[in-house]
Amino acid sequence: MEQDTLMLRQLSLRDFVIVDALDLEFGSGFTVLTGETGAGKSILIDALALALGERGDAGVVRQGAARADISAEFDGSALPALQTWLQENELDDDANCLLRRVIDTSGRSRCFINGRSVSAQQLREAGEFLVDIHGQHAHQSLLKSATQRELLDSFGGLQALAQQTAEQHRRWRTLHDKLSTVRNASGELDAERERLQWRADELTALQFTLADWDTLQAEHGRLVNAASLIEGVAFALDALIENEAAAQHQINLVAARLEHLAGFDPALQPARDLLESASVQLQEAAYTLRRYGDHLEADPARLVAVEQRIEQVLDCARKYRIKPDALPELLASTQARLDEMGANDDPAALEKDTTAAHEQWLALARKLGSGRVKTAKILAQTVTASMQQLALAGGVFEIALVPLETGNAHGLEQVEFRVAPHAGTLPKPLAKVASGGELSRISLALQTAVSQIAGVPTLIFDEVDVGIGGGVAEIVGQLLKDLAHSRQVLCITHLPQVAACGTRHLQVSKTQQDGGVVSHITPLAAPERVEEIARMLGGVKITDTTRKHAAEMLGVTG
Repeated sequence: MEQDTLMLRQLSLRDFVIVDALDLEFGSGFTVLTGETGAGKSILIDALALALGERGDAGVVRQGAARADISAEFDGSALPALQTWLQENELDDDANCLLRRVIDTSGRSRCFINGRSVSAQQLREAGEFLVDIHGQHAHQSLLKSATQRELLDSFGGLQALAQQTAEQHRRWRTLHDKLSTVRNASGELDAERERLQWRADELTALQFTLADWDTLQAEHGRLVNAASLIEGVAFALDALIENEAAAQHQINLVAARLEHLAGFDPALQPARDLLESASVQLQEAAYTLRRYGDHLEADPARLVAVEQRIEQVLDCARKYRIKPDALPELLASTQARLDEMGANDDPAALEKDTTAAHEQWLALARKLGSGRVKTAKILAQTVTASMQQLALAGGVFEIALVPLETGNAHGLEQVEFRVAPHAGTLPKPLAKVASGGELSRISLALQTAVSQIAGVPTLIFDEVDVGIGGGVAEIVGQLLKDLAHSRQVLCITHLPQVAACGTRHLQVSKTQQDGGVVSHITPLAAPERVEEIARMLGGVKITDTTRKHAAEMLGVTG
C-alpha cells in the first residue's frame, strides 16, 4: 500500500457524548491526537468503535439530544477482499464504504453500510477489513496466556487453522463424553431399547391410522343405528313419492294447474317452472335414498367386530395415556428413538467415530503447532530487535511452546511469552520479570510487529505509550511514523515526543456551552502545533523556552 493511499476519509459525529457536531477529515500517514486530560481524546476512538459494530447503549447520546449519529467513510478501492464481501452482501457502492450507526435514548441501535440497513455483526465484519484498534490497556492483557496465543496466531496468519482445531476438539469431546455415557449406562440403555422395541412392535401390530379410525367410527355409528336408519329411509320415501298424498304427487298437481292458468296470465309461468324443478329434485332425492337403503341392513356380527376393534384401539391409547389420534405419532417417535440408539448408542460404532474425530483433531493440532514453531522464531526476533530501540538494549524476547500432556481446544502446546529485559539475564515469563514501563514497551513492540503483517490498512493506537517517557518516547514516535509509510496510523498520545513525529495533528478541547461541556477537535497548522507541543512540554505556563523547544522538536522531526 502506498503512503498516499487514503483509507479512513472522514468521521462525522452528531450528539455523541459531549460532541454536538463534528465533521473530521483524515489524511494518509501518521496523525496524532492530543489534548488536556478530560478533554475527550478517547471519544474519537469510542465513536469509531461504534461505527465498526462495537456494543453501545443510550449513555453515548449527548444530554438533551434524541439520538447519537456516527458515520465513518472509508476508501476501499485498495481492498479487493472488502469489495468482494460488499458485493456478496449486496452492499457495494463503487470504491466507497460508508459505515453508520444511530443510537437513540432508549438504547435502540440501527446500523447502515452504504445507506443500506445491516446488522451490528455485518458492521463488525466490514470493520475487520478496515481498522485495527490497539487500546491503552493492551499491555495488561498481554500477561494473559490467551492474549499471547492469539497474538502469535495473528502474526503467523494461523487464526483460521486455530479455529478449525478448536471446533474439531469440541466435536471429539462431544463424542468422547457420549461414549462414556453409553458405556456407563449400557444396562439402562439395553432396558430402554427393549422397552421401546416392545412398544414399537405393539403399535405396529395394531395397524392403526387416523384415516382408518375416522372410517371405523363412522361405520360404528351406522351399525349402531341401523334400525332407525332403515325406518327413517322408508318413511322419507313414502312421504316423498310412494303414496297418493306424497309430496311429489301434490307438487305435480299444483304445477299442472298453474300451467293451465299461465295461459290466462304468463306471470304465473316462473312459479310453475320452479315447481317443475322442485319435482325433479324430489325425484333425485328419492333415487339417492333408495340407493342408500339398498346397502343398509342390520349386521350384528359386523357391529361386534367393529366394537371390538374400537375397544382394542382405546385400550392401547389408555395404556400409554394418550388420545387414540396420537397413537401414530407415538409410533413414529418410538421408532426414531430406536433408530437414534442404533446409530449413536452402539458402543462399537461410537468408539470408531470418537477415534476418528480424535485423529482429525490431532492432525490439525500438529499442523497448528508446526506453524507456531516457525512463527514464534520470526516474531521473537522481530520483537527483540524492536526492544533494542526501546531502551531495552541487550534484552531478549522469546516465545516458549510448552507441550501439554493431552492437549486442548487450542492445540498441543501452551504459548508463553518470556523476556530477559537486560543482557546477562535468562528469559522468564513476562508477568514475573517485566516492570510496568518495560511491559508497555514490549507490548508496543508486539503490536507494531503484528500490525506490519496485518492486511488492515488503518491502525489506531489509543495511548499505547503509557509508562514511556524521555528518549524512548521519541523512538516510539519514530516507530509509529515508520509504520505509517505502509499504513494509515492514528495515535492518541500524551507525550510531546510522539506528537512531534506526526505528519498531521488534531487537538481535542472542551468548552462550556448552554450549561454543559462540549468537546471540539481541531486540525492544527504549524504555529498551532508549536503551541500544543509547548503545552505538553511545559504544562499550564508556557514560556518562550518551551516554545523554542517545541519548535526544535517539530523542526527536527517534521
